[in-house]
Order: sequence, then structure tokens, then C-alpha cells
Amino acid sequence: MLEISLRRTDSVLILDLAGDIDVDSSNLIEKIGWCLDQEYTDIICNFENVNLLNYTGLSVLTVAYKNVLNHKGRISFVRVPAHIRKILAMVGLDTVFEIYEDEETALKCFEEDKAISEIQRMHLRRRFKRLPIDIVIEFKAKDETEFNEGKVLNISAVGILLFAEKTYPLGQLLDIRLKLLPKPGLLALSARVVWLVQKEIQPQIYPGMGIEFHNTDSRTQKDIIAFVERNLPLSSTSECL
Repeated sequence: MLEISLRRTDSVLILDLAGDIDVDSSNLIEKIGWCLDQEYTDIICNFENVNLLNYTGLSVLTVAYKNVLNHKGRISFVRVPAHIRKILAMVGLDTVFEIYEDEETALKCFEEDKAISEIQRMHLRRRFKRLPIDIVIEFKAKDETEFNEGKVLNISAVGILLFAEKTYPLGQLLDIRLKLLPKPGLLALSARVVWLVQKEIQPQIYPGMGIEFHNTDSRTQKDIIAFVERNLPLSSTSECL
């Protein structure tokens, strides 16, 4: 029987597998089912000590994978030996399963995907037009006292793309302040970091961040929409980030 030991890193469960994944490996399905019952939906399987994967074992992996997806979770495989990667490639599962070289890479992908899912991905964000603009924004982490300064590159009803020397990691909650004329005073909002500008892709706006408004009341959101609509060119078809 496949040997399975379990570790936890934050909200991610890591299953260290040892032995063969074959007809006697139904305990992998059972163990992953147990993880899901405990509400752990991010799972990493470490294949470093897996010796063999046969046809029946492929079925085991497929059932386990579908079970995780049915619970709206994610499962990834790390440290997969070359001969097992070859088997997965032969049946086309290497393009279905998420396979990474090491745990650190898999964990980072989980973190990034969570931040993106919190803004309901692109289908929600594209509901709103964005306005290219050049205004000052002040921002800081929730537990900080001093505000940093940056420049708003565009704004929509759900968020802002900003350019600033100071950036924060994905998922960080921020306090932000900016002025949207002609309304008087500073508009104070909460926001969350959902995108970090990649220097290789967008060097002209690096360093920068995409931030999503967090817990914004409907009246404030309407004010932002009105500001965007009022300042957009009539022919604009821009969409939010």
C-alpha cells in the first residue's frame, strides 16, 4: 500500500507519498477525501519517493483530482520523477495536472491564485470601465502609521492600478486616500493588493500594483463610477483591469 504522511503549511496540506501508485493505492483517494472533509482545499502531493505509477494508479490520481475540483479546491504535484512525468505525458495528463518542481513554487501559485479568485477573476472585473488618469494616491498597510505616495495610472469602480516605489505582497490589505474632483476632501478607502507589475512584462509602469477596493459601500462605489463615466471620452471602450 502507498505510504502517505501529512504536513501542513498555513492552510495548505502537503502529502508526502512513498512507494507505488497502483491498484493498492485507494488510500490516496481516502486521504484526500479526509483533507477535503477537514476543509483543506489546497493540497500538494510530493512524489519525490514514488517509485512506480501504472494504469490503475493513473485512475487513482484522476479520481483524487476530480474530487478536489468538485470541492472547488486545487491540487498540485511536486518533485515528480522523470519516468513518472513521462507516463503522465503519454496519456496527456501532464497538461491537466498542475506539476511544479518544488513545494515553494506550488505554494506561491496557490497564494497568487487565491488573491485573484478573491476578486472573482476577470469576468467580474470587466463589468466596469477604467479611466486612464494621473492623480496622487496615498496608501499604507493597515498596521502602519505613515502613508506612502504614488500615482494612479487608471481607476475603475472596483480598483486602481498605481505606480509607486513602495509595493506590498499579494493579498495585503491597505488604507488608501485620494481626491476625486469636484468632490471636496480626500476619499478614504480600504483596498487589497491583487496584482504586482512584472518588470519583464510592463517595464514602463514598474514598480506598481493593482489594488481592489475592499468592503466599499454602494454609495462610494456609485461616486467612483460617476467620476469615471464623467471623465471618460465618449468613444472609450476601456475595461477595468
